[in-house]
Amino acid sequence: ISTMSPDAANAKLTELQQSYYVSMANGVSRYDIVQLPSNSPIEDDHSEKVVRVKLGNADPDSALATSTDWMFWGVYDGHGGWTTSAKLRDLLIDYVVRELDLAYTVDKTTRAMPSPEVIDAAIANGFVNLDKELVYSSISKFLGQADKKEAARFLAPALSGSCGLLAFYDSQSCMLRVAVTGDSRAVLGTRNPSNGTWKAIVLSEDQTGSNPSEVKRLQAEHPGEENTVIRHGRVLGSLEPTRAFGDARYKWTYEVQQQIAQAFFGRRSPPALKSPPYVTAKPVVTSYKVSPENGDFLVMGSDGLFEMLSNEEVVSLVAQWISQNPDKVGKSAAAAHDAQGSSFFSQVWNKVSGSGPSGPPKPEDVEVVQNHPGKPPIRKEGKSSSGAKYIVTDENAATHLVRNALGGSDIEQVAMMLSIPSPLSRSYRDDLTVTVVFFGNSEAKNSIDINDEATSARFKVAA
Repeated sequence: ISTMSPDAANAKLTELQQSYYVSMANGVSRYDIVQLPSNSPIEDDHSEKVVRVKLGNADPDSALATSTDWMFWGVYDGHGGWTTSAKLRDLLIDYVVRELDLAYTVDKTTRAMPSPEVIDAAIANGFVNLDKELVYSSISKFLGQADKKEAARFLAPALSGSCGLLAFYDSQSCMLRVAVTGDSRAVLGTRNPSNGTWKAIVLSEDQTGSNPSEVKRLQAEHPGEENTVIRHGRVLGSLEPTRAFGDARYKWTYEVQQQIAQAFFGRRSPPALKSPPYVTAKPVVTSYKVSPENGDFLVMGSDGLFEMLSNEEVVSLVAQWISQNPDKVGKSAAAAHDAQGSSFFSQVWNKVSGSGPSGPPKPEDVEVVQNHPGKPPIRKEGKSSSGAKYIVTDENAATHLVRNALGGSDIEQVAMMLSIPSPLSRSYRDDLTVTVVFFGNSEAKNSIDINDEATSARFKVAA
């Protein structure tokens, strides 16, 4: 294997990056996205959406009418293929919005915010209903097809699998909800304005066979199978995430799997299969009230990122990026080159990021707040032999995280990690999908504008 040049490595690293300025005066100022394949094709996916919702009296001319923005960001870590994560990209947010709309609707003319429990249940219903469509409705569609190619089209999203991580931000309440199915992770970076200390608030729980609470849940749901339901940290000794979309071989009955295998094709059912379903798409939903004025930010990543970086490293790295790019966070695209606007936001973010004499925080200075154990980084290949050497060179904050996960300032290390071809690369790194959301007040222009400096050419054409 020959190592690619630094320029080629940089081109590969930035090929799938996107960045957008949000000018909607809704508490979100910008979000950045990047993907880096390891599988070919990449099995990860992502989606984003903004929905403006009328509250109070639904008549826009009514004095009682107000509105809120529902903002969604999703990260979908696929496994066993890309078809399930692609379905989540296309459908999950819409399924959740449908359930939220029902929850917020009082009658034909009035919408009002329901209780937190009702909102959480609506999000969970959206997840579960989509999985039912993928896994169970596909059976009848499949059996009604004589053509194997058409049958495969219906079954593929059920047979492969995907974790699902969805963030939902309500601009009126400033409430951020994170729903997780699987082991992708969401971490909020927040700074205490009174003493300048940083916290990494973990808003998701890694749902795997190594999580004691998940093991206990599955053992309780499958009495008599305590010794087989989780083996070697995996469901039935095979699947690592304990919650996932698709993965029908852990959900269908033995009879259904035999019927499908005899009619067309399919893997043999797991030997220990006795009382399916073993895997659920029902998420755990966590809430947090965001402080846009304090410059909070959210990092969402497939588990490949957190195999290389700890929660505190992630928050420290984004804080370092902010300190080097204070004028590029919290402003609209229209004011991108406005000197006065840049000066103002520099002052704001110098306060928020802690830049100045003391500088941004080191990982060891970041306090981690979580109510459950998470997997520590397990892959060290991306670290320089002399230890982690962080660097801030990227216009895109998500790309900045991935670059530092692969080696940071050790240019040769980064190039080497990017030169390993698929499928050999899977031994060194997973598919990587990262979204960074910056909270902050922006202009009310009702627009989301592409950030050219931090977006690759392919997405500029699409836009």
